[in-house]
Amino acid sequence: MRIILLLFALTSCSICNGQENEKISIMFFVQVLNDNYEEAIFYYQNNWKVTGEMSLERGLIESFQILETPYSDEEPFHIVLIYTFKNKELYDNREEPYLALVKEMGGMRLLNDKKPDEFRKVLFRKRSVKHLN
Repeated sequence: MRIILLLFALTSCSICNGQENEKISIMFFVQVLNDNYEEAIFYYQNNWKVTGEMSLERGLIESFQILETPYSDEEPFHIVLIYTFKNKELYDNREEPYLALVKEMGGMRLLNDKKPDEFRKVLFRKRSVKHLN
């Protein structure tokens, strides 16, 4: 009887592990530089949003978000970008498909010919963010 209970407990644990949430996100916290807000918004709407929509259509990501947040001394960023991947495999292999999408778009689209380093600074990235059930 104890053996049967032990087997049942082990089976239950493996089933629970099988239901683990496999989603992984990457987050970027972006500060807009020198009042170049228009250039930054243009950049993210015409590059990040476009590649995000293409990635969704092709099943490369689960979701993406471009969020605007109030700037403060404690939180010195204006924009938060989030890509969520269905699993670790898609997360680990994200770079090559992203570069292919940018190439397919014909390259990065910029406003006023300003390069990204002129209008934004990624303060920090949070990689491998796991989702709780």
